[in-house]
Amino acid sequence: MKAARFYGIRDIRIEDVSIPEIELDDDVIVKVKVAGICGSDISKYSKTGPHAPGEIFGHEFSGEVVEVGANVKNVKPGDSVAVSPSLPCFKCEQCKQGLFSRCEDLKIIGNGDAGGCFAEYVKISSRNLIKLPEGISYETAAGIEPACIAAHGMYRANIEVGDTVAVLGTGPIGLLSIQWAKIFGATKIIAIDIFDEKLKIAKELGADICINGKKDDVIEKVKEFTNFKGVDVAVESAGTPITCAQALSLPKKGGTVLYAGIPYGDVEMPRVHFEKILRNELTVKGTWVGYSYPFPGREWTSTIHYMKKEELKISPLVTHRIKLDELPEMFEKIYKRDIFFEKIMVVVDNN
Repeated sequence: MKAARFYGIRDIRIEDVSIPEIELDDDVIVKVKVAGICGSDISKYSKTGPHAPGEIFGHEFSGEVVEVGANVKNVKPGDSVAVSPSLPCFKCEQCKQGLFSRCEDLKIIGNGDAGGCFAEYVKISSRNLIKLPEGISYETAAGIEPACIAAHGMYRANIEVGDTVAVLGTGPIGLLSIQWAKIFGATKIIAIDIFDEKLKIAKELGADICINGKKDDVIEKVKEFTNFKGVDVAVESAGTPITCAQALSLPKKGGTVLYAGIPYGDVEMPRVHFEKILRNELTVKGTWVGYSYPFPGREWTSTIHYMKKEELKISPLVTHRIKLDELPEMFEKIYKRDIFFEKIMVVVDNN
């Protein structure tokens, strides 16, 4: 089969490798249909490199079951499936409590020996699969995992009906958070970014107000739009030092800040922002991946439910659809900032 093997920073090669084989009774072989490029894949490509040279990376995908182990009961060959790519240990204290996102030895496919989805076939445990209902396309299903990450954050933030929510950073997780905030009952959603192209998509997906941080004073604009009270919940989904600081100055007294964006460098901030935690008695939370009990959790069942109802959409996020052979070229374009993009989907098999 063809697979994208990752050898080092800016070094991806499409090579022929062996199709994975059933080894354990709960193994399943999935034929990859559509795979998404995650922000963490981009960071690996440009900054951190592979866990093991030659690994097959990628972890957001959907596919068709082609072979199952002897004890597999939940799926069968021919089934269309969503794939949970994380591999909790199920043994640590956090896992025993059903807090799989906090697993003390959490692994994910696409790192090291656990082969990822930028390939024609993937082997994974049956408990990582959810059979797709009719009406959800493979492309939409490839967006289920990032949608679950956003959902996990919304559950963590305890958004309530009538809340005003600000989302800083309108990449895929931010755009999905906007949709989830609306589903959770937020009546005013403020999207914040520095790219008008992204804010346009945010508006289409439910943002009531859009603020370009390059053109306007974000904090003053949010005050203006909230009668100088502030928002109920601020969701930081960009991971930049500026937005990490601004997020603390947007909520009302007693409000909540949810940190969802991954910073790939040190974060420093002026005291005036940090002091808001104390002076406004803020609740500050982090969120990581998207799992709960029973694994993979309510994030997954809720995501599929709202995708089926077409209240949670992936296609408006998709700016590029490419073939597996085009993956190295696309990563290089991203690295050189030659293109505007949101979610990039790799169509591995369109039959």
